[in-house]
Amino acid sequence: MALSQIGADNYLPYMYRAFNLEPFHFKTSPFATSQLETKGLALSAENTRLVRTALSTFLIDGKLDGAEMTAHWFPEIKADVFLSHSHKDRRLALMFAGWLSTTFHVTPFVDSDVWGNSADLLKEIDDALCLSPGGNSYSYEKRNESTSHVHMMLATALAKMIDNTECVIFINTPNSITPTEAVEKTYSPWIFYELAMVGQTRRRPASDHRPIIKQTTFAERRALEEVLIEYQVDLSLLTTIDADALNAWKRQFEETLPNFALDTLYEIAQE
Repeated sequence: MALSQIGADNYLPYMYRAFNLEPFHFKTSPFATSQLETKGLALSAENTRLVRTALSTFLIDGKLDGAEMTAHWFPEIKADVFLSHSHKDRRLALMFAGWLSTTFHVTPFVDSDVWGNSADLLKEIDDALCLSPGGNSYSYEKRNESTSHVHMMLATALAKMIDNTECVIFINTPNSITPTEAVEKTYSPWIFYELAMVGQTRRRPASDHRPIIKQTTFAERRALEEVLIEYQVDLSLLTTIDADALNAWKRQFEETLPNFALDTLYEIAQE
């Protein structure tokens, strides 16, 4: 039920939620269409445009301005839903983002829109600051230092995005979680980090994430995983959903307009 439809004193705030979207057959998913992939690509292109800034903007007297880099390459993009996924599932994530936007009019954020661009930023920094004399190779020490700075800024940006979005959905496939283990594990350091942040992020009422205008007018890189290091992840803090839940979400949302879509998901997938 939307906040605008009932008195504020009677409003029961939903808490910030996180979901584990279990694997299902891709071809039978409600969002496996080229049109939704095109929509997801358009959303991704806009986020990429926001983070693409010339490196020269950050270079002052041969030194990098970390504050400027954080503000422009890793901006706090406004979104309702944070999508965590394996880099091998980017196409699936883009389709899902297109489906969320088209079906529910919520704003999704695909995590690879940030960490995918970080590899390009790191390459620019290495070319500008880390080349060895002669320019045929990179300094090992300088590259370690530049990588640590960029990854620290990336981790900070992802943590802020998770904290600022109302809902996190982890796209759980064999590409992201090792399927044969009794204890869930991942080879992706970014999935490990994002799921760890979900467990550490403060929980706030859904209303804290929603501007009043939205509540009242709603009706109108490749990841470097060649070095395989396992990370144990805890999915117990995420509510499990599947394709049936997604279809029920769409059906119930369309029957109860003008509810805010995430409220309908919270009702279907109760903690």
